[in-house]
Amino acid sequence: MPDTIIKSPTKTVIMGPGRPFVIIGERINPSGRKKLAAEMRAGDFSRVRQDAIAQVAAGAHILDVNAGLGVANPEEVEPQVLAEAIRQVQEVVDVPICIDSSVIPALKAGLEVAWGKPIVNSVTAEEERMEAILPLVAEKGAAVIALPNDENGISFDPVVRFQLAKKIVERAERYGIPREDVIIDPLTMPAGAAPGSAKTLIQVVRMVSEELGCNTTCGASNISFGLPNRKALNATFIAMVIAAGMTSAITNPLEPEIMTAIRAADALMGHDEHCAAWIAANKPAGKAGEERGRRGRRRTRRSRSG
Repeated sequence: MPDTIIKSPTKTVIMGPGRPFVIIGERINPSGRKKLAAEMRAGDFSRVRQDAIAQVAAGAHILDVNAGLGVANPEEVEPQVLAEAIRQVQEVVDVPICIDSSVIPALKAGLEVAWGKPIVNSVTAEEERMEAILPLVAEKGAAVIALPNDENGISFDPVVRFQLAKKIVERAERYGIPREDVIIDPLTMPAGAAPGSAKTLIQVVRMVSEELGCNTTCGASNISFGLPNRKALNATFIAMVIAAGMTSAITNPLEPEIMTAIRAADALMGHDEHCAAWIAANKPAGKAGEERGRRGRRRTRRSRSG
């Protein structure tokens, strides 16, 4: 399976089998964040900038930027807001961008301002969407996330999802988009509403990897929607999909549980050479930390002997 290469002017992110899992930071998304949505509508992007810096510091390799504000006229409002959000993000961090919108004029506006080689999120197997979005992706030389649903909605049959993914890949190739630049999102359905949804997704991941040779991603936090202890479910799900061959996910790098699960899965799957990243993330905090640890162990032994 070939690698997918995403670039900013100064950073290159390589997504592929056997490589460390690629983290696409999900936080710059006003859906469900009323304060962020209000700020973006008012032209205040300070929180966008803060979220960008924090996610990269936590380990995000790519940042998803969404400007879905829930307004009545998204075609008029969203292109300008999304373009400005991307500009603001690119001013404070140097990682590649994932341009996230269902509004085609907004995708176009995002592509015009995004530096390097971004990802477009997303295209479906609907004829109208493919014919509108894939030419934009080809013109920019971008990569694209493909969702295997069409005019009939989302199928719960993994074979149907695979066939729709194949349809998008083949159509993309007609526009000159190589299949390594088509990243398949097998669709993460909430486990509480769709029993066995993780199993279905994993089946699609394996078929896509083996038969299409495409890299994969997903909106990982969707799996836990509506359920308690979401962080534990999300972290477990991430580890499962890495073991199944998924190569990236749109997720929250600010959740320690998520980052621990990703690093652990990378180490155990052999994607972290000599477990270097795992060791670096778990080593004591220098000599001071080691000395504190020794003092703590001595106090514990004295308390037991007393």
